Parts: sequence; structure tokens; C-alpha cells
Amino acid sequence: MGSERAVAVFGAYGHTGRFVVAHLRERGFIPVLAGRDPGKLQTLAASAPGLDARPASAGDPDSLDRALAGTAAVINCAGPFATTAAPVIEAALRAGIPYVDVTGEIESGVDTFADFTDRARAAGAVIVPAMAFYGGLGDLLITAAMGDWTAADEAHIAYGLSSWHPTAGTRATSKVSRQRRGGRRIRYADGQLEYRDDASPTLHWPFPDPIGPHAVIGEFTTVDVVTVPSHLSIPHVHTHMTVEAAREVLAPDTPTPAVTDAHGRSAQTFLVDALVRRDGTERRAVARGRDIYAVTAPLAVEAVHRILTGRTRATGVTSAGKIFDAPDFLHALSPHISVDLH
Repeated sequence: MGSERAVAVFGAYGHTGRFVVAHLRERGFIPVLAGRDPGKLQTLAASAPGLDARPASAGDPDSLDRALAGTAAVINCAGPFATTAAPVIEAALRAGIPYVDVTGEIESGVDTFADFTDRARAAGAVIVPAMAFYGGLGDLLITAAMGDWTAADEAHIAYGLSSWHPTAGTRATSKVSRQRRGGRRIRYADGQLEYRDDASPTLHWPFPDPIGPHAVIGEFTTVDVVTVPSHLSIPHVHTHMTVEAAREVLAPDTPTPAVTDAHGRSAQTFLVDALVRRDGTERRAVARGRDIYAVTAPLAVEAVHRILTGRTRATGVTSAGKIFDAPDFLHALSPHISVDLH
């Protein structure tokens, strides 16, 4: 273990990476900037005093070891995670530090659980993939909604985004995911991932205020179908997306997010409606906030903080809902999101 306050951020100069670096500093951590572009690292390092820039590449294990040297944890913000996750996890295991990433790639999440579960458990290591708006937040909401239930018949996470202007990183990772699945779509049903050639259904979802009933692309599948079933006995997990946001993120000419405040956030707002059903009874948790990329930073940083202070319930490869006290974690995010548990 290195300094208790030094946290490496791989992909620090990316859109989400910058939010993570800024939030680490706000929380009193010392970000160590890592990534493959020395020029971008130096530019970011010059933006604030005391920032250490360490060039590193996923294809160069020695450079990753240098980047993680003396740090207490690493947050991987560099996609495509199909390329970066495994090398950075390997480096974290060599360094003996916890690993957190913000992947939205379903296949990357599956690979991390499949490839590192046994090794991480044997080493007593902590690896948390998808600790982000997709994967982490939805898992925490579903886990909190479950309450004392140990199983449910189905879970739904409906994403009510006012808009979705994708970053360059989102476009790159989405392209890799589409290639890996041969253009097919994915859903999680009967306890397993299904690859399908048919079109996703269009549904009407009863969002609470301020959205209300709204058209969604049903089974617009996100990495929540990896995180939620990894620890909860729910055979059907479906995620849905407002039609307008789905169209924007898939359109080739949608611009990148535009900064509208001093924190670097866009004007995008979100409402996440997480619902579980068992024997006809429903429970739900609802989160509201602004900018899905910006809110990923407090999610990932709070995760690192809890891991380093021993506020965890599991080791090995694990999801947010399993390793953390979900209601307490969500409460800790109150400066960034509002949460209602029903």
C-alpha cells in the first residue's frame, strides 16, 4: 500500500477522468494523473498545484507499475475498457491496491467477473467494475429497493434522461461493444444474457415527477445487467431509456456535452426509476440529478473512500450493491443526487 491519500486516475484527462480528478481533490485525496498522452497529462497537471503526471499505456505493464507506485487505489476512467480493464487490474493486483473502474461496457464487466473473481478472492483484493452512473448507481438503487427481500421476480431500471450528448469516449466504447456482439442487442432474462437480432420494444414507463409517463426504448440494455445479477437473485433484469435520449446517443451528428456551469457540468438532467417486483408487490427507489458523466465522479470516489476506510462487506470482484451499504452510500451522495426510497 502507498500513501493513504494518493489515488491513481488512469485516463485522467478524459471527460469523466477530469471530473474524477476534481472530485478527488475536493475530498482531500491526491490524484496521480495517468494516461497514454504525455502532453494532455502535463496540461492537466499544470491546471492545479501538486499534481503528478505519469504517462502509462495499457500495453506497457512497466509503465502501469510506475503509474500506480506509491498510490492507495486506482480508478480506471480510460475506455474502451475491453482494452484497458484487464491490464490495469493486473497492475493493481501487482501493487496490492484496490481497483475501481467506470466502464459502461457490458462485455468488459462480464470479462472482469469471469477472469478475476478467483484470483481477487484468493488475494483478498477488491475489484469494483462499473462504479459509475450505469452499473453502480442502478445497482445501489435496486439493492436499496430490495430492502429485506432476498430474491425478486424481476427488476427494471428506467433511465429518464433529458438529453444524451455522448462524449468521444462513449462513442469509442459503444463502437467496440457493437463489434463484440456482432451488432446484436442484449437483454438479461431467465438468469442469463441473451443476444438477440430483433428490435427493442417501445414501452410507456410511469416515471414519477417531473417526467411522468413517457415513451422509452425497452431493453435498452446497460451494464446494470451485469452488476445487479452478480449478487441478487433476480432472474429478469431490464433497463430502459427515454426515446429522445436513446435517439441522441445513437445519432452520429449529436454534439458532445456543452459546459454550462463552473463545475464543468452540462445542462442534462436525469431521473433513474429502479423497480423490483415479487409476487405482485412492487418496491422502488428513485434518483434525480444532473449530468451523468459528472455524477460518476462522486460515485467512484465515494467507493474508493469506503474501501480505504474499511467500510465494505465483501472482497474479490464485486458490485456496488454487494460491497457497500446501499442506502447509506446513496445518502452520502446527497450533495449530488436526491434519492427517494419507496
